[in-house]
Amino acid sequence: QVQLVESGGGLVQAGGSLRLSCAASGRTVSSVTMGWFRQAPGKEREFVATITRSGASTYYADSVKGRFTISRDNAKNTLYLQMNSLKPEDTAVYYCAASLRLLATRQNEFSYWGQGTQVTVSS
Repeated sequence: QVQLVESGGGLVQAGGSLRLSCAASGRTVSSVTMGWFRQAPGKEREFVATITRSGASTYYADSVKGRFTISRDNAKNTLYLQMNSLKPEDTAVYYCAASLRLLATRQNEFSYWGQGTQVTVSS
């Protein structure tokens, strides 16, 4: 079992930056693939980014490529999402998730989820 707790959300101006963190417990981050998803009001939860267990490979949704960076610090059992050049359309609740698969991008491929943290980007 893996417990995940997100933090770092808040209000930021368009063009600004924000870093989200996800602290894991119950199982080491190094043993699971980690990812970020987000859900805006009235919309489906969508994939944002994923990172392999070793941290060697990453994968991003087209909407965030070049702006967001996913990383992990296995020693601290923590996942990060660095968000730069934020846009109002990035406003959503962001969730971190863990998967037992080597690579995962679909919601159903992730077994463990955090509670989410709100990110609001103003104009």
